[in-house]
Amino acid sequence: MERKITIGVCVLEKKAFSAPMGQILDRLQAFGEFEVVIFGDKVILEDPVESWPTCDCLIAFYSNGYPLEKAEAYAALRKPFLINELEQQHLLHDRRKVYERLEIYGIPVPRYALVNREVLNQELDYFVEEEDYVEVHGNRFWKPFVEKPVDGDNHSIMIYYPSSAGGGMKELFRKVGNRSSDFNPEVRLVRREGSYIYEEFMPTGGTDVKVYTVGPEYAHAEARKSPVVDGVVMRNPDGKEVRYPVLLTPAEKQMAREVCIAFRQSVCGFDLLRSEGRSYVCDVNGWSFVKNSYKYYDDAACVLRKMFLEAKAPHLSSTIPPVLPWKINEPVQPSEGLTRQGSGIIGTFGQAEELRCVIAIIRHGDRTPKQKVKLKVTEEKLLNLMLKYNGGRPRSETKLKSAVQLQDLLDATRILVPRARSDRESNSEAEDIEHAEKLSQVKAVLEKGGHFSGIYRKVQLKPLKWIKVAKANGEGEEERPVEALMVLKYGGVLTHAGRKQAEELGRYFRNNMYPGEGTGLLCLHSTYRHDLKIYSSDEGRVQMSAAAFAKGLLDLEGQLTPILVSLVSKDSSMLDGLDSASIEIEAAKAMLNEIITLGAKIGHCIGSSDWPWMADGAGLPDNASDLLPKLVELTKKVTEQVKLLAMEEDEKLTETSVYDVIPPYDQAKALGKTNIDVDRIAAGLPCGSEGFLLMFARWRKLERDLYNERKERFDITQIPDVYDSCKYDLLHNAHLNLDGLDELFKVAQLLADGVIPNEYGINPKQKLKIGSKIARRLLGKILIDLRNTREEAIYVAGLKSKQEQQSKLSDAEKDESDDPLKHHTCYEEFRRCSSNGEKALDQDDEDDRETKYRLDPKYANVRTPDRHVRTRLYFTSESHIHSLMNVLQYCNLDDSLQGEDSLVCHSGLERLYKTKELDYMSYIVLRMFENTEVALEDPKRFRMEMTFSRGADLSPLEMNDSEAASLHQEHTLPIMGPERLQEVGSYLTLEKIEKMIRPFAMPAEDFPPPSTPQGFSGYFSKSAAVLERLVNLWPFNKHGYANGGKK
Repeated sequence: MERKITIGVCVLEKKAFSAPMGQILDRLQAFGEFEVVIFGDKVILEDPVESWPTCDCLIAFYSNGYPLEKAEAYAALRKPFLINELEQQHLLHDRRKVYERLEIYGIPVPRYALVNREVLNQELDYFVEEEDYVEVHGNRFWKPFVEKPVDGDNHSIMIYYPSSAGGGMKELFRKVGNRSSDFNPEVRLVRREGSYIYEEFMPTGGTDVKVYTVGPEYAHAEARKSPVVDGVVMRNPDGKEVRYPVLLTPAEKQMAREVCIAFRQSVCGFDLLRSEGRSYVCDVNGWSFVKNSYKYYDDAACVLRKMFLEAKAPHLSSTIPPVLPWKINEPVQPSEGLTRQGSGIIGTFGQAEELRCVIAIIRHGDRTPKQKVKLKVTEEKLLNLMLKYNGGRPRSETKLKSAVQLQDLLDATRILVPRARSDRESNSEAEDIEHAEKLSQVKAVLEKGGHFSGIYRKVQLKPLKWIKVAKANGEGEEERPVEALMVLKYGGVLTHAGRKQAEELGRYFRNNMYPGEGTGLLCLHSTYRHDLKIYSSDEGRVQMSAAAFAKGLLDLEGQLTPILVSLVSKDSSMLDGLDSASIEIEAAKAMLNEIITLGAKIGHCIGSSDWPWMADGAGLPDNASDLLPKLVELTKKVTEQVKLLAMEEDEKLTETSVYDVIPPYDQAKALGKTNIDVDRIAAGLPCGSEGFLLMFARWRKLERDLYNERKERFDITQIPDVYDSCKYDLLHNAHLNLDGLDELFKVAQLLADGVIPNEYGINPKQKLKIGSKIARRLLGKILIDLRNTREEAIYVAGLKSKQEQQSKLSDAEKDESDDPLKHHTCYEEFRRCSSNGEKALDQDDEDDRETKYRLDPKYANVRTPDRHVRTRLYFTSESHIHSLMNVLQYCNLDDSLQGEDSLVCHSGLERLYKTKELDYMSYIVLRMFENTEVALEDPKRFRMEMTFSRGADLSPLEMNDSEAASLHQEHTLPIMGPERLQEVGSYLTLEKIEKMIRPFAMPAEDFPPPSTPQGFSGYFSKSAAVLERLVNLWPFNKHGYANGGKK
């Protein structure tokens, strides 16, 4: 039997016997190839190095009290293989040297300056301190700024705040119990008793990211609540600090690799700041293991084993066994289900077909009804508030979103809203009553909900009238506003049901959209094989839906905030707004109004029994004009019942103080609760944070806007809002037993099913025109995604083919390729060459061209280790889903595409016509497959598959089975599964998709140029010559250099 490789663990016992070290060493020994020798404190601290145990490989790293020089002497004497080199560990004790090293390797760090003192309290002529800034060598740092001791072992870090925010200082320190920072409002002057680094404070959205490397090619990242927030450490029920696994961007993965190489520490932890779209390294810790992650322990043991074997027993195979030794008694998942072919939704197209790209456009989850209050205000307090926040400009509007601004507005409305409410109708005219009601509504909105957040509510104040008044100093005149329009927008918050729907859909995607991976997709968030980007519109409900979906897709844990900050990018220009088609939409609504109210036939579009969707106003009920009076009557009936409930609540509020303190910030309410508030339901209150006063205001506004009694005119644009409120109350407030609500829902649904699709065009040609205007940018981005995927696949296939044809490397070449330093030199050459490559055509090019190694087939325990999948997820609103679907359905009606068949088959068009509503969490999915057995130039090399889902398109009145009834009890509705847009067995090529969509898509050259972080330009060039060099870095054969990567 061959001698085992000896691993010496030369670290202090506190570290040697820690839980993570024990987990990993046990796994290494389970392979049967290693013997672990722990030196122990007595040997390390007292014995001479000549008597220390001998070993083949050495784990040695500094901790408090560790004799680093002694360990260096031992390494020089015995020359073992070092996982972490010892000499470089001296750098980690001095933050100045750490930053210097990072800059040498081009790794971004925050803007900083050094203040070096040789004696305590030394005055320096280059250091200036003022109330709100410090200046070092002329380099000014405005508060807030960070002050760090240069001693890397001193963890007392200070943040100083500006006087405009109240001033003061927060001290960050190593966790003590449940605290990691303390705020001192009295401290305003910086420390002068030593040497410090001053650096710019980087806003990170309340999260810090810790990165853990095991070799240059493996990086695991976790986000945690930043100690900057409130200093309270978030812990789980077991007392462990709550951390969230997060994705690293391609640039961050490169930074992890460079940190590893710069400090020659294979196992290394460092801190990453993500701020305003860029990432910076702010600290390097040296040896660090992830805590409480068994998957990480498995991976770390596998990567370390590979490194040990390659260093000391290269003749032994480092292939990972199918079942890891420590999992020998665990049930093995059957591999038969892991195939490389399509999912079967459209058909089966052979084992040589591999998934290359998943593009999904997804509507947000269940939300509260969107609300808007408009009122003209003349009150002095409100006009002064407008001037306070618009810089004193009498003709400029003001937007109030921050907590301070909204608190000011609440204070003003509390004074203005009369406390005595009884008999007010008899003492006021109708307009005064309405004004008082609206002002009360504003006050109620600001008081309810548990927190101020601009993501969910905002107030606009727009001046309407001005007068000339004498200046206070008597010198001339100035303008002063005397009337303004106040617009309060609120509601539209993701509900507990919406969050649950999004998370469930993410889990469904994980298990069903990625054939061939099985549960392997669970770990895609830490690999180099999956290129995931998630985009969201600017709306809070859309952002949170995206975050909840990502949580389900990647099997993440914890709150949505860190997930949102880490994974979701906002792109309002692509996913928000209807301005580009506002004229056409208004015209469609006007025509729709004539069709409904007058029964008019407009235009020349007449459908047939086979093509009913071609008619003007297709989907509208024949008796639409007769249903409108019934809709108004039933709306009044429901409003009257809610009014009685609101009056009871009003009386109770009058009896108690209306100046109750607003509850503190409640994150669960901000993000959408995961569970129903059972206590509120049991007390007979409305679900969520909406009280009866706001519920009445919602229904009262619908009643007023739906039918103008004075003009005897219906407003059909209110039909979707009535339907929205009905559905919301049937789902979330069924316990209130509002009489007639179910009947109102049925009438509203009949009308809404016809009105909503026709608001985006009353016939296919108009739908195509409006859809192409709204979704033009999104369509362009989808084409770019597909093009980039195809180009990458063709490059890789061509280079892989060339690589396979080459003869095997000579022994000398092999030795050279296995040399990490030679490898780094090769990589540097790639970087230099790629910086001269072609300019990227779109925002994604810089991000999408990863220089990372693919998984080593010897290491990856999956069927297709060389697969690279691109996923792009676009979260948006109903308008963009309808617009995109209309372009896909009717693109062949454009004059430039005459004679072409629709992208959607006839049965798919029928299905869409019958669908009516694309409800919450509805989605459109385009998947791209590559058939590796088809020639590269053959159009059939790349096949497209299109599916859609109606979302949570189930009536709250339907409880046909136990599952539906159970979900209804939880105030949520199930999401419908995907449906085909193509015939089974049909073959839609990428070429066809591009031809049909291109006339309606924004050209690639019209997209803004990519914003490349400094120090990272040119990494992902399209140059074929560069990619040819890159192929030698990818482990297509067993000789490729790699230290492994995470699955």
